[in-house]
Amino acid sequence: MAQNIITAWLTGGSFIELKKVQILDKLELEKPCIDAQDEGFNTEWSTEFTLVKTADEYLKAWFALWLLECLFAPRTPEQGRSFIFNMSVGYDLKGIQQAPMQTFIATLMDAANSPAFQRYRQTLAQWIANVDTLFDGVVHHARTALAKLPVRIPSRLVTGVTLSTMHGCPPDEIEAICRYMLEEKGLHTFVKLSPTLLGYARVREILDGCGFDYIQLKESSFLHDLPLDRALGMLERLLVPALQQGLEFGVKLTNTLGAGNHKHSLPGDECTCWGGRCFPFRLTSQRCYHAISKESCPSPIPAGPVSSISVRFMKPVFIPLPWRPIC
Repeated sequence: MAQNIITAWLTGGSFIELKKVQILDKLELEKPCIDAQDEGFNTEWSTEFTLVKTADEYLKAWFALWLLECLFAPRTPEQGRSFIFNMSVGYDLKGIQQAPMQTFIATLMDAANSPAFQRYRQTLAQWIANVDTLFDGVVHHARTALAKLPVRIPSRLVTGVTLSTMHGCPPDEIEAICRYMLEEKGLHTFVKLSPTLLGYARVREILDGCGFDYIQLKESSFLHDLPLDRALGMLERLLVPALQQGLEFGVKLTNTLGAGNHKHSLPGDECTCWGGRCFPFRLTSQRCYHAISKESCPSPIPAGPVSSISVRFMKPVFIPLPWRPIC
């Protein structure tokens, strides 16, 4: 995964949500498990790497991006870093509290005692000392910064986490995990909510009205998911510990949509749908939030590419939308 993160930064990515991890880290996935011919479909849950291997990949990417930034995009102290790592975890609190997940989270929050972190720091120092080509085209004052780089790289990779919930995850479980991340881990916390917020009838109507009637849904899969009214109550409650801890809390509208495997290009009867076909759900969820949320809450803002809408409850970065659409 390190090379994918590096490629993302080289092509303009700055806020990098790391591949989500869970306690089940030895998955045997039947292949193929991803079909992205147009809209995307997948049948895999999370990374195929173990938690130890995943943390190692993130550490390698961390050191590589610090080096690349120093060489190709040097920053002033006022500018800050050109990239942010955001941890992503799932899917239940019991799994998150188990030792392997705790070790993974602790490593990303502070890797100072990690043997891999120390090893990569030494490796980078040796490269800088011995590989002359690193200095080709680097001006003199930048060479000084490059020489000091290994000791300047911080051991804290993340200050925030995104909770990825499985379809059907109980609402109380979602709230408990978010509260745990805010109160126990002290992390800025964002939660992905599913298009099922809108209810089966509305999601089916949107799909059919946009020409996506071939996407199959099961009404039963909507019965146990978090509805919009409960979601708003949960978000308001979670804002309290976030404010008490001096942290940011937000929600990503929306996550993927559970669907039937109508193409049969992937194994199994069910899959998750993502990409452009989910964009109407994101816009509709945003509008519903506008229509029924309190006036004191800032307007939702786009986060990253247009494939995601993030509702930020604190310190909005962009100008609020000038209109308040009706749900």
